Amino acid sequence: MGQKTHPYAFRLGVVTDWKSHWYSDKDYVELVNEDWQIRDYIAREIPRGAISRVEIERTRDKVVVEVHTARPGVVIGRRGSEAERVREGLENLTGRRVKYNVIEVRDPDQDAQLLARSVADQLEGRVSFRRAMKRTVAAAMKAGVQGVRVECSGRLGGSDMGRREWYREGRVPLHTLRADIDYGTATARTTVGAIGVKVWTYKGDLVASLKATREKLAAEIAMASGKPSRVAPAKARAEEAAGGRKKRRVIEAGGGRRIVEGGGKRREGKRPAEEPRVMSSKEAESAYYQDLEDATTTAAAEAKKAEAAADVEAATPEPVAEGSIVESAPVEGDAPETTEAVTELATEPAERIVEAEPVAEDVADAQEAVEETVSERVETTDETVAEGTEDTAADDEASKEGE
Repeated sequence: MGQKTHPYAFRLGVVTDWKSHWYSDKDYVELVNEDWQIRDYIAREIPRGAISRVEIERTRDKVVVEVHTARPGVVIGRRGSEAERVREGLENLTGRRVKYNVIEVRDPDQDAQLLARSVADQLEGRVSFRRAMKRTVAAAMKAGVQGVRVECSGRLGGSDMGRREWYREGRVPLHTLRADIDYGTATARTTVGAIGVKVWTYKGDLVASLKATREKLAAEIAMASGKPSRVAPAKARAEEAAGGRKKRRVIEAGGGRRIVEGGGKRREGKRPAEEPRVMSSKEAESAYYQDLEDATTTAAAEAKKAEAAADVEAATPEPVAEGSIVESAPVEGDAPETTEAVTELATEPAERIVEAEPVAEDVADAQEAVEETVSERVETTDETVAEGTEDTAADDEASKEGE
């Protein structure tokens, strides 16, 4: 009989990580059964969700369930209704608070579980098994894997006797520990019986680094102390270090960030954080010089206003001494038609009444002098600002030419 080894479990701790993150001495059997129930419940409730895998993490007071899927819209549902329904069902199943996260799979054609499910769906749709297997192999190789193998076993084509057939393209080194082998299985329920589908994909060799080992130890220490560990698995960390894995998108529901991509509701009173704008080097440089020019213009304007106010204050005539009476007289030009009202002092004799004509003339002369001074200062300030701007532009061009 054959002696097969599971490709994923064979490489645990080397290039792959556990799909359940928790530890318990007393309740180990109960928690293992509960993990199986959680995965079975999600598979039954979302049969068309294109689910790759379900990772479970446990802390003291809650359970974190991460669903990796190629169809996040189907798993989340309209306005997050499907995600909330599944989360409530998991809380009833476990009796604890559940945080339900939906993570999108970027490259579904490289995921072995999704490829196996695709072949099974085609077989259930009465597609020829050879055509389905060849199509899957071609899609996987086109997605960028270095090797793929697809195997089907059962009553293929409706034959009376079951058999096994497989196709392979590229390399699939099952005996190499550092090889990144992804493995997935699915079952096609056809009219002639069940047909099993297995898929292996080889994405290259991975070598665990010292940094990844330290991060793994830190995550285990945090888990033992009861803190949630959000460190990515060893496989994901190695792929990110090699530059072959994109940053994954996390869509959370129930206790975490609200659903955005799935059309979920936002809590009232809270606004979604704006994404930072990415600027090119030229845009940043032009924005910098624009801000510098605006600051220079603002400073010059403020200085101009301050000087004008000082000149006006210096040119303002002294007020008339107390006890004197000033009569208003018409003044030509921009001077006002009337000045201050005439006041009488009972204690002063009538002979000391002074007419306001010479005083009004002095006021008009002073106002004209102030206007001339202000206009001269404004012209001088504008010329200074223009010269400074030209010098700044010339310096910038010289610096660019020097670079």
